[in-house]
Amino acid sequence: MNLLERFLTYVKIDTQSDPNVDTCPSTLKQKNLGNLLVEELKSLGVSNAYMDEHGYVYGLIPSNSKKPITPIGFIAHMDTSPDAPGAGVNPRIIKAYDGGVIQLNETLSMDPAKFTALNYVVGQDLVVTDGHTLLGADDKAGVAEIMTMVEIMTLHPFEHGDIYIGFTPDEEIGRGADLFNLNFFKAKFAYTADGSLIGGIEYENFNAASAKVSFIGKSIHPGASKNKMINAQHLAFEFHSLLPVFDNPAYTEGYEGFNHLSNMEGSVEEAKLGYIIRNHDMVKFNKQKEDFKRVVRYMNEKYGYEAVSLTITDSYFNMLEVLKYDMSPVELAKQAIQNVGLTPHSEAIRGGTDGARLTFMGLPCPNLGTGGFNFHGRYEFASIQQMEQAVDVMVEIIKLISKG
Repeated sequence: MNLLERFLTYVKIDTQSDPNVDTCPSTLKQKNLGNLLVEELKSLGVSNAYMDEHGYVYGLIPSNSKKPITPIGFIAHMDTSPDAPGAGVNPRIIKAYDGGVIQLNETLSMDPAKFTALNYVVGQDLVVTDGHTLLGADDKAGVAEIMTMVEIMTLHPFEHGDIYIGFTPDEEIGRGADLFNLNFFKAKFAYTADGSLIGGIEYENFNAASAKVSFIGKSIHPGASKNKMINAQHLAFEFHSLLPVFDNPAYTEGYEGFNHLSNMEGSVEEAKLGYIIRNHDMVKFNKQKEDFKRVVRYMNEKYGYEAVSLTITDSYFNMLEVLKYDMSPVELAKQAIQNVGLTPHSEAIRGGTDGARLTFMGLPCPNLGTGGFNFHGRYEFASIQQMEQAVDVMVEIIKLISKG
């Protein structure tokens, strides 16, 4: 298969992860893609490829050099986001995009005036959705690119060191690095292929946490409730109103952090709110977490009982805090990007990748652009030419590290 054939095959396999399930992988269907990737890796000569019980896929292209070469790795995630439908993906190819409005179906369209990422792909061939599902370029573009790089390195090899390959489940729900096998994956550093515009090399991301807030009310018949009822749903409304108004993600961009109310449920007796907390700056990140605790203390004192309880769980941290002590993986990628005729660019990720967690686990892991855009929704698309360039960047990284 060539790169496009791989990508179209992978996106049609439903691999949506589920944040409400605690197993790993959170959905067994992710293993359907994992099994396919193992068989494909073996067919390409990666005889040691395997998938473990948790749905992680690994492989090693052994060094063919007599001299010592730094071992490196490439990682992508197999799951797709639960934010939009992921089953029944029906991709469509648009040749030589003319810069106009793209009609996805009878009701949905993409106008470049609103979906400005389209301005980066005029004249290129695009893969789009039919408007009923996400596409899965996040991160099957990265998976297809790594697999195509493997094909090049096994069928048309040049001198290289150990090249490790890893495909993870459950990245979209923040668990992709939880059970990653660093005992097998002995790269000195690696790259996640999980970015967007080609030429990107990202090494800053959010510090991230989740907050679960529970409210206990006092229920009584509304006809006899004066001075007695405390509605847990009203407590939830009050709690949210006491958080800083402009920490709403709808008001933020760039390096600005946010508190995002992601889910809510409730009745008179009990209510729950779920938040994600994000900031690139650790001091500001900790201040946001303290805001939550401060509101809990205030409300419990106000109502005279434990009306509100809070659990905050850190998810991942800004990889720059580690990479800043050795930026050589970033500089290597920048040189490779330049060597293939592109301009390297870096932006702080307003999100996270497996690489953030892996960096703190001892595997420095910046992120490469893949040519996919508008992730997590029905407007997702990918540029075929940019995906091809992403493969070129990976191969050039290997050439550069092999030269020493």
